[in-house]
Amino acid sequence: MKSPIVLFVYNRPGHTRLTVDALKKNPESSDSDLIIFSDAPKSARDEASVLNVRNYLREVDGFKSVRIVERAQNFGLSKSIREGVTEILGQYETVIVLEDDLITSPSFLGYMNTALDLYATTEEVISIHAYSYPTKKKLPETFFLRGADCWGWATWRRGWALFETDGAKLLNEIRTRNEVARFNFNNSYPYTSMLEEQIAGRNSSWAILWYASAFVKNKLTLYPGRSLVHNLGNDSSGTHSKATNVYDVDVSDVVIDVVGSKPPLKDNQAAVEIFAGFFANDQSGVDTLKKLAKKILKWT
Repeated sequence: MKSPIVLFVYNRPGHTRLTVDALKKNPESSDSDLIIFSDAPKSARDEASVLNVRNYLREVDGFKSVRIVERAQNFGLSKSIREGVTEILGQYETVIVLEDDLITSPSFLGYMNTALDLYATTEEVISIHAYSYPTKKKLPETFFLRGADCWGWATWRRGWALFETDGAKLLNEIRTRNEVARFNFNNSYPYTSMLEEQIAGRNSSWAILWYASAFVKNKLTLYPGRSLVHNLGNDSSGTHSKATNVYDVDVSDVVIDVVGSKPPLKDNQAAVEIFAGFFANDQSGVDTLKKLAKKILKWT
């Protein structure tokens, strides 16, 4: 049985159409249930674009079933994802999660479903991720990192049960263990600052809480060595940062060998260093990284 796919959309009909079109190119799409959560307009300015998205969604086919949940009130991405994923995992054992600006490889669903099956009873593994940074150094076919991520991901009911909404509790645990540097990918990325911003109410990020929840519980996420997701959202279509091509990738058309490459159940330190090197050498600089981090983890 294929895992259900949950797609969160808002006010970008062009992005949404591209996301769905790419997903339909996956052979498994016709055997997969697609549930779409459409958020309500935050203001009158967004009413027309939200309506355009909803009109398009009614035409979507190519899946085993399509269910559209049209919010009557604006939730924002954080609440929408937290409540939407919780709802679906009350009905299914697994979920594959996408947002309206993620272009997937034709092998995305195959990778996700294979990994979900392979690690279904492996308690050390909390989630599966499909995006990988465009690093200069080659990454393993698959590898584990401690924590969780947010650009095309999947989890089980048991994994989502570990999601902690108290950011202060998470940050205190990270500091008590003296693991701030590792949480920040060897101090190359401002995750602690993002968590502090969430605690202070200056962002409503669900993703920083998801990462921290998995990190504190010493849980692992599986990553592919070649990215199966490209994020369209860094094109200035959102409201929280300028356009950038720092995270642009060519999605792999080569199937990831999930079973044959099964890595050790531990945080891959070589991959940590490669990711840290990517962050540290980003020509955009730390200030831009902070702005991008806010965009990645907030509604755009």
